[in-house]
Amino acid sequence: MIDKICTFLTNRIRKEMPEIDDEKAEVIYYGLQNIVGEIPKVFIMLAIAYILGIFKLALFTFLALFAYKGASGGVHLKTHLGCMIFTTAFYCIIPFVSQYFVLPQLIKYIVIACVWIFGIIMIKLYAPADTEDVPILQSKVRKKKRILSYITFTLGLTVALIINNNTISNILILANLFQTITITKFIYKLTNNKYGYEVYGNTSIETV
Repeated sequence: MIDKICTFLTNRIRKEMPEIDDEKAEVIYYGLQNIVGEIPKVFIMLAIAYILGIFKLALFTFLALFAYKGASGGVHLKTHLGCMIFTTAFYCIIPFVSQYFVLPQLIKYIVIACVWIFGIIMIKLYAPADTEDVPILQSKVRKKKRILSYITFTLGLTVALIINNNTISNILILANLFQTITITKFIYKLTNNKYGYEVYGNTSIETV
């Protein structure tokens, strides 16, 4: 259903804007997939966060991670229910847990450095992590998304490094770490996912 809606919207946009080529249309379609597919899950997640008393923190987690998640991609569970549970757990557990621990300053610096090194390596290897249903095969598109992943990931951890609010800092560290984990081959195998470029061929893939 979501695929049909996104295809329809993409075709309508191309009809109104004939100058849009296949490469730009792929970016539009991918963006629509993320937006349309996320809307119901986000509302349910925020409702549960409100019940748990962490509405603002969950909303912050979602907004803070939006750009990095959109650029880097990640696994998609096979069912809408599974995806909804995963999304709710991701955006509720991270802010909930982040309220209850404090990292000493030196440990915080070391943790952020380790997360950053791990993330940069994973982004280089796997981002953007597409799927069979929404493959990203254009090398230019992949290159742009990979660069954007580097930038947004580094920016998130930089804010975590300098901000004085302990809960917000913890959220940024954990959210960026776990989002990075969702793009790895280990998680793809664990959830029975495949990268789109592995299925449809990687002859157009360009590394950074």
